[in-house]
Amino acid sequence: MAATDIYNSFTSLTKKNKSSTIFWLTLSIAVVIVYSAIAILPAFQHQYIIQDDARQHIFWMQRFVDHQLFPKDLITDYFESISPPGYKAFYQILAIIGINPILASKILPVLLGIMTTVYCFGICVEILPIPLTGFIGTLLLNQGLWLGDDLLSATSRAFLYPFFFAFTYYLLKRALFPCLIFLALLGLFYPGFVLISVGILILPIFKFHNGLLRLSRERSDYLFCGLGILVAFGSLLPYFLDASQFSPLMTVKEARTLPEFLSSGRMSFFHDENPWRFWFSASRAGLRISFNPPIVFLGLFLPLLLQLKARFPLVQQVRENISTLTHLIITSLFLFFAAHILLFKLYLPSRFTVHSSKIILALATAIALTLILDAILNTSRKRRILGIFTTVIVGTFIVFYPNIIWKNNFPSNSYVVGQTTGLYQFLQKYPKDTLIASLLGEANNIPSFAQRPILVGSEYAIAYHIGYYRQLRQRLADLIRAHYSPDLADTQNLIQKYGVDFLLVEKGVFTPEYITKNKWLRQYLSPKLPDDMLAKLMRETLESLQKGTLPALSKLVQECTTFNAGESMLLDAKCIVKKINLN
Repeated sequence: MAATDIYNSFTSLTKKNKSSTIFWLTLSIAVVIVYSAIAILPAFQHQYIIQDDARQHIFWMQRFVDHQLFPKDLITDYFESISPPGYKAFYQILAIIGINPILASKILPVLLGIMTTVYCFGICVEILPIPLTGFIGTLLLNQGLWLGDDLLSATSRAFLYPFFFAFTYYLLKRALFPCLIFLALLGLFYPGFVLISVGILILPIFKFHNGLLRLSRERSDYLFCGLGILVAFGSLLPYFLDASQFSPLMTVKEARTLPEFLSSGRMSFFHDENPWRFWFSASRAGLRISFNPPIVFLGLFLPLLLQLKARFPLVQQVRENISTLTHLIITSLFLFFAAHILLFKLYLPSRFTVHSSKIILALATAIALTLILDAILNTSRKRRILGIFTTVIVGTFIVFYPNIIWKNNFPSNSYVVGQTTGLYQFLQKYPKDTLIASLLGEANNIPSFAQRPILVGSEYAIAYHIGYYRQLRQRLADLIRAHYSPDLADTQNLIQKYGVDFLLVEKGVFTPEYITKNKWLRQYLSPKLPDDMLAKLMRETLESLQKGTLPALSKLVQECTTFNAGESMLLDAKCIVKKINLN
């Protein structure tokens, strides 16, 4: 085949026409179906399995199936209270029509991934009308998303991507009604990102002309902005009107007094010893610009490519609406710093940049690669064949290299498998208000798999609302005393104060090594906040164990064990109280 024929055959798939658009869109959808199917497959290979974040944000929705579950439970009530209303209503509707929320959370990632892909493809083609750009953009975006658990979690943040892409697509198409619909949905499902969307609506009003800032003369800019602000405010109104029983929010002053917010804490936020980490890479405080997959670094060079019109002739087809990416950058950075200034009132600063960076870099890289590909294909005839084959090789590498580099870690698998199936089945035989107290990590699985409440759990130790976290900290302090005190009166106090029915322990829990190796407990051993109540208690407890003091509860393990689950033992609270009274 002649070089010209190869060139014509290859480039026919990059031109915008109906058949080319259908081809690349279908291929994009096929890729996300493959990625998502591989990702959710483990969810159906075990009876007791759930995505990690779903243990916090979806477990409580079992109340939609059985209203008697978790009665007056602090942890369940709290996580229900902080769930966005649209997200909550969506799962409730599914439960009403007979779809269990936990089952739904295992299937939804596929549908959310397809919706995200379709709208991402549309945005790419709106900015640069080359269908290949849409394929590259969706491919890179999906690789980034499935390397993490944003979609896989099926929590409220999983809805951010399809709704934000839909909002942006209709904004670029200047379709007012669907744009406002998805803006409202974004506010009802993931309120933090509706603020970014409002910023994207406001910034087009201000335009630079001949180096001067001027107001837009486009009536539609004001229409979209004005109505968008009203819709956004309406979607956020439930948050303003709902006075949470767990208020007030944590303040910076109080957070700095808690070990949980130190760099080694459960809610690590302050990294005073490492300012670079604090501002750039910390999971909650930092910018967290995501360069996954690594090829999205190329997106940083898009502004340079756009200036080299002679070398990259396709730049002429890049539309002015590419400014939406600039608006997204400006708004995200503005809200990032605003979140630091108003700390915890806008939730976490990183939430305004980590998602935006994935979107911006995927789209920018798609455009940049398209410009480069076009430049290669428009070289002299002698170099076309080499350019085409180089492009095919590079393209194949982009498609398959996540599986080569990350192997079994792509797509991400963040599912948690319950290891003590007999324990879950045993607890389900008891009343639905049966309360289990434990310091073990296994306790975090009990609400999801046994549908029974727990006193405390590391997964549920979220410290943003003082009304909730003070109660949880007090519970933890009482549980530590009940476990390690040489006086059984502390154990009896815990049982009577909270109505505990069972205590879940294991052989090693009564040793000092358990405390020093347990990430949740050892955060309280930090010397930085010696006056904290839990820090004092934890140090005293560790010192007591290191001196050889035997916890009183450990003496009753053999007599009061009502169920053995491997290394774990379930102690009957009634048996413990009975033994105490006999003494």
